[in-house]
Amino acid sequence: MARAPKQPEIFDADLEHLPPDLRWREWMGRVEAVIFASAEPVGREILARVIGKSCNLDLIIDDIREELRGRPYELVSVAGGWQHRTRLAFGDAIRAAVGVSDKAVALSESESLVLTTIAYYQPITRAELSTFFGREISRDLIGRLRSVGFIASGPRSPQPGAPYTYVTTKEFLSHFGLDSLRDLPDMEALEDAGLLSKEKLLAGGIPVAGADPGTDNNVSPDLSEEEGL
Repeated sequence: MARAPKQPEIFDADLEHLPPDLRWREWMGRVEAVIFASAEPVGREILARVIGKSCNLDLIIDDIREELRGRPYELVSVAGGWQHRTRLAFGDAIRAAVGVSDKAVALSESESLVLTTIAYYQPITRAELSTFFGREISRDLIGRLRSVGFIASGPRSPQPGAPYTYVTTKEFLSHFGLDSLRDLPDMEALEDAGLLSKEKLLAGGIPVAGADPGTDNNVSPDLSEEEGL
C-alpha cells in the first residue's frame, strides 16, 4: 500500500508556545537572519512572513540596531527595505584590505549633474533635460546612467510624440544609501555645502550631442524607440 505524501510543515510565525521574552528574541533572530542572507534590501512584506501578527516589526528593527551598537556594521533603511552595511568609518580599512568593490560606480561630473537633475525633477524627458541645461543632453550620457542601473524609462510624457520620461531606480536609492526620494538632501543645503549650484547645472560640463565621445561617455545604445523619436 502506497504511503501518503508527507505534508509540508506549517511555518510557525506566531510562536505562541514560547514565553514573551524568548518569542521576541526568536523574532529578532529571524528578522536579522533574513536580512543578513539577502544581497538586496529586504522589504517589510518579506520580513512579515517570519514574525507573528502581533509583532511590531519597527520595534524589532530598533532592538536589532541597539544590539549592533559598537559593531563595525549596522542595519540601515535603504530603498524601501533594510540591509546590513559596514559603517563608513571602516571604509578605508576595507579598501586597504580588498581594494575597490566591483560594485563601485565612478560617474563623471556631467553624468552626476544629469543624474541629480533627474532625481529632483523626475519624471523628465531628455528634451526637458536639454532645455534645463541649455544644450542637448546626449543619448550616450543617458545610456551610461541606464547601463549602471541608476535610471529607467518612466511613463510617456503627454507631449507630441509621447517621449519616454526618465526616473531613478531602486538601485539608485540603494547605491546612495537612501530609503526613498524623500531622503534626498535639500537643494539649498547642497548649494550651501558647495556640492551643487544652479550655475553649474545650467552651464557646466554637459557634453553637446555630436561632440567628441572620447572624453566623457563611451556607451552608445539605440534609444530612439524608447524616447518616442
